[in-house]
Amino acid sequence: MNTETIERFRKFVPEHRITTNETIREHHSKDESHHTAHLPEAVLFPTSPEEVSDILSYANETKTPVTPFGLGSGLEGHVVPSSGGISLDFSEMKDIVEMREEDLVVRVQPGVTRSMLDKALKKHGLFFPVDPGADATIGGMTATNASGTTTVKYGVMKDQILDLEVVTPNGDIMHTGNLAKKSSSGYNLTDLYTGSEGTLGCITEITLKVYGIPEHITAARATFSSITDAVDAVTTIIQAGIPIARVELVDETSIQQVNKLMETDYKVSPTLFLEFHGNEAGLNQDVAFTEDILQDHGCTEVTFEKDNQARAKLWEGRHNLAYTYTHDYPGRSMMITDVCVPISSLAEAIIFGREQLEKQGLPGGIVGHAGDGNYHALMMIDKTDEEEIRKAENFNQTIVEHALKRGGTCTGEHGVGIGKKKYLEAEHGSALDIMNTIKRTLDPNNIMNPGKFIDIE
Repeated sequence: MNTETIERFRKFVPEHRITTNETIREHHSKDESHHTAHLPEAVLFPTSPEEVSDILSYANETKTPVTPFGLGSGLEGHVVPSSGGISLDFSEMKDIVEMREEDLVVRVQPGVTRSMLDKALKKHGLFFPVDPGADATIGGMTATNASGTTTVKYGVMKDQILDLEVVTPNGDIMHTGNLAKKSSSGYNLTDLYTGSEGTLGCITEITLKVYGIPEHITAARATFSSITDAVDAVTTIIQAGIPIARVELVDETSIQQVNKLMETDYKVSPTLFLEFHGNEAGLNQDVAFTEDILQDHGCTEVTFEKDNQARAKLWEGRHNLAYTYTHDYPGRSMMITDVCVPISSLAEAIIFGREQLEKQGLPGGIVGHAGDGNYHALMMIDKTDEEEIRKAENFNQTIVEHALKRGGTCTGEHGVGIGKKKYLEAEHGSALDIMNTIKRTLDPNNIMNPGKFIDIE
């Protein structure tokens, strides 16, 4: 992209919202992953769908690569502008456009963060359930079909979205849905663009379902002598129809990290962190039933917390695990894997993952969203050591192949980006040809986040 092209973009975006400043470009060259950074040639900060439309229309005309950018909290290199071009930063589009509390619906721009949304919803007695851990933008969460600890009860991002406003590569502005809770009208374009990682267009508005804040919340911590016992307990809880809101598995190594950070003395053994939402009477029944199930599966210790402060402390350890590892291994960077298997295969998959991690000799731990079969290995690697990077990549490939053989997926929630692209053919087979056709049809000039997800000439 030459200077003349950059100057032409200044016709669509005011001077103060387009920059070639090296520091800002460097910020937009990477995300939280271990993938190699790459500088964009310019960074643009649009404030409206119309500006995005003008930018994409000209980018399409000049075949300039466009990489959408939220906060850069992704873990698979989605926002790395590996083909150069422009980085399109949506941080200036952060309005909550409409709050329809009577319909349990909210419309937001893509730059709204999860914490901003929850703060606004709380005034109306509402909350948004998808919690990926990081304070990501709603646009970024939509682009990667994010999920997190509450998936077992509320579902993933695509389960919350009623409508998207999307700007296509040729500059058209369209909507994929409406305000109705369900529809049988036409192809499901909302789900197509959710999880498309900026490869088909730019999302400029998201219409979301929201929920009433639960009347009562109870959390629990349960320890087991083995991972198999812990996962079997989760399977039984789900099969029993108990509407559990969160159920997280933390391995022994990670419990040691929690104890260091929180100055707790939790028993160092496979542990479940659980949470229940509901009314008081129903919640008491659910908790009692769950306790019986836990004991039936060899639970060695269970502690329930109803007090807000105690619950917050319990979950603080789980949410800050990544920090505990990075704090304990100065000079190393974290690489987080992400595979998902049928729940019946989860215990065996985690045990296999632990064995492979030790085989590679890499420090780290394993945690899992036990209610939906998703688990992560948190590895601390020296990014300057090519041998360690090779070991980490080998480990990642091994657990992905293991997951695929069991009917699982190479990514449960982090997305494809750069890191998981090489596994798509093994997972999808001929369906990948259909995805390729969709990409070619909707983005024939390959300007939208090229190098990610689908490669076309």
